[in-house]
Formats: sequence, structure tokens, C-alpha cells
Amino acid sequence: MPHYIIKRPWITEKTTNMREDKKGSSKYCFVVERKANKTQIKQVIEEFFKVKVLNVNTMIQHGKRRRVRFHYGLKPDWKKAMVTLAPGQTIAFFESM
Repeated sequence: MPHYIIKRPWITEKTTNMREDKKGSSKYCFVVERKANKTQIKQVIEEFFKVKVLNVNTMIQHGKRRRVRFHYGLKPDWKKAMVTLAPGQTIAFFESM
């Protein structure tokens, strides 16, 4: 399974607060390859972190407009995946932060 699908974790104050859901399941957020679909993301997360994934939600974040001196440009679009794990399961990588 290609591990290049997951680029990096997306860690913000909002995603940190989402880790504990009311139903006991944990949610984690990742920046993923734009062409990856939900099934591929689920397989890579389960294989790499050895957890059971219940749900994957994805969204495209559009690049912001940036200015450098007299020229305008756009930052690239990117894809974000919100992964819901089974109750009682966590990813150790995030717990150390």
C-alpha cells in the first residue's frame, strides 16, 4: 500500500479538541494526496497505525491568494481527511503532542 498518500498530520487547536468525541471515538486530521479517495486513505491509516477506522471525511481546501511585492499568486489547493477511529483506539503519534 503506498504510504505517500498521507503527507502529514494537520494539527490545529480545533483538530486537537476533536480528538475526543462524545461517543468515545477519536477523530484525527491529515493532509493527504489530492487524488486519493476515502477507501485508499482508510486502508493506509489502518495499515500504518494499526487501528480500526470507522469513517473518513474528506474536503478540498482552496489555496489562498498571496502577494509578493507587485505580483499576485495563489497557494496550491490541498486535501484534508478527517478520520474517525473505533471507540477506545488512539494514534500514539498524536498523544505525545
